[in-house]
Amino acid sequence: MNTEQTILEVIERLTERPMIPISVDLWGPDEIAAYLKMSRRTASEKITKIPGFPQSIYLPTKGPGRGHPRWKAIEVIEWVQSYQEDRAA
Repeated sequence: MNTEQTILEVIERLTERPMIPISVDLWGPDEIAAYLKMSRRTASEKITKIPGFPQSIYLPTKGPGRGHPRWKAIEVIEWVQSYQEDRAA
């Protein structure tokens, strides 16, 4: 198998899963950690606890207790962008 065939196979596998628009996607701690390029533990235990970080969403579960936290991806991105320095000033 050559490189071109491998690339085509990877593209085919990636497109089998529907792409969710970022405006409606929900992220868990793993996606937040990947976006921020830090460990899951740091993202989950420190970043998501910062005052002003977007509110988490807990979807209902069949059993007792709450589900796993999720955050609106667009809100996380906007929160991060709010910390970008304004170099024009």
